[in-house]
Amino acid sequence: MIRGLVTDAPPGLLPAREQMALSLGWHIILACFGVAFPSMIYAVHRRGIGRDDPVALGLAQRWAKVSAVLFAIGAVSGTVLSFEMGLLWPGLMGRFGDVLGLPFAFEGLSFFVEAIFLGIYLYGWNRMPPRRHLAMLLPMAGAGVVGSFCVVSVNAWMNNPTGFRIVDGQVTDVNPWRAMFNDGVWLQFAHMWVGAFMVVGFIVAGVYAAGMLRGRRDAHHRLGFMVPFVFATVAALAQPLIGHVLGLQAGDRQPSKLAAFELATTTESPSPLRLGGVLIDGKVYGSIDIPRLGSIISRNSFTKPVPGLDTIPADDRPPVNITHLAFQSMVGIGTLLALVAVLFLLARWRGRDLIANRWFLRFAVVAGPLAVLALECGWIATEVGRQPWVVWEVLRTADAASTNNGLWWSYAGAWVVYVGMTVGAVVVLRSMARRWRAGELDLPSPYGPEVATVDRATDESRESRA
Repeated sequence: MIRGLVTDAPPGLLPAREQMALSLGWHIILACFGVAFPSMIYAVHRRGIGRDDPVALGLAQRWAKVSAVLFAIGAVSGTVLSFEMGLLWPGLMGRFGDVLGLPFAFEGLSFFVEAIFLGIYLYGWNRMPPRRHLAMLLPMAGAGVVGSFCVVSVNAWMNNPTGFRIVDGQVTDVNPWRAMFNDGVWLQFAHMWVGAFMVVGFIVAGVYAAGMLRGRRDAHHRLGFMVPFVFATVAALAQPLIGHVLGLQAGDRQPSKLAAFELATTTESPSPLRLGGVLIDGKVYGSIDIPRLGSIISRNSFTKPVPGLDTIPADDRPPVNITHLAFQSMVGIGTLLALVAVLFLLARWRGRDLIANRWFLRFAVVAGPLAVLALECGWIATEVGRQPWVVWEVLRTADAASTNNGLWWSYAGAWVVYVGMTVGAVVVLRSMARRWRAGELDLPSPYGPEVATVDRATDESRESRA
């Protein structure tokens, strides 16, 4: 194994970590839209065709244009990330480039497929037969899922390294397919895939909930709220189950991460569940301990212990407080969203319309940012909890980082790029929303549902008579 190749942290380690956290934390939100948004567009477009519903077709058109804006911005941030992998982590890519090349190549191909079919779909309004036009969303959605799978497979490989051997310090006998389809990839991808539907569903539903709170309770806003909220509701109910199984797997393979998750300083049988708390000088302060529940939740046993941090060498322990608080924040927010999903389904089953309840709409507005926070906390827990390894028990993060003294300039440049793209996205999307509310159905594009063409012709006729 490649251990401890450097005794002191290289000068590029801290800026590399900071820049990677910024880039991944920003890009992952856009990646969620690439995974989940095409399915929601497909749902409303299919409804529009099947029920001859102009409202649903109008939503499909608008959402596709929003998707195009987010896709363009995501292309920039994704390109930045591809350069950062080599710039910031030459020790990783230099040693394991042959192992990781296959999923990155497939991710690039998926990006182009998604871009091609998004363009065809946008251009195809009133230019293609309705069913064929609708079918253009299927490869677009599939490409988003495949691209996400490829990226997640790389991270899963970092947690479950396989598909190679190290002989005399050299990586050899590379099997890229085995590396890509490693033992942890399916559960980790399922967790990310379902999380993407939670993020996108709650964010999009929150936009329409905010509109309804301002008095816009027309069919457009009701349908625009219901479709993504139903997607998010199903995802919120499935996510705790997937996360539980994934947590069991992490406990078996990465005991130090589980110990940090549970803030277990010593091995106890049965282990308590510690809510909150921080570790200071080896002692836990401020936690609420629930006896036995730690073993039940994290080990699926009434007596099986959570391994304590005292069983882990000091140099191999992750930053405990960050890992613990991020993990519990993710679980807490996910549980809250799941409870609201149950409440929503029960209300629908009993025939109650929660959309009429202003408190429910207020929570729906907040649910989007909460889902984003849970996603970010989940990735923090996963990545920080794996430290000090970039490849679990094979390559330390300090050995993978760049020795370049100028990476702080790169980090500053990344901030400029991401702040600029954030401002640009907000300005463009708000401008689109204002013009839609003013009745400009097409924006500048010549395509749209048939009802838009009819309405536009009617407006032009009225103007000419005036």
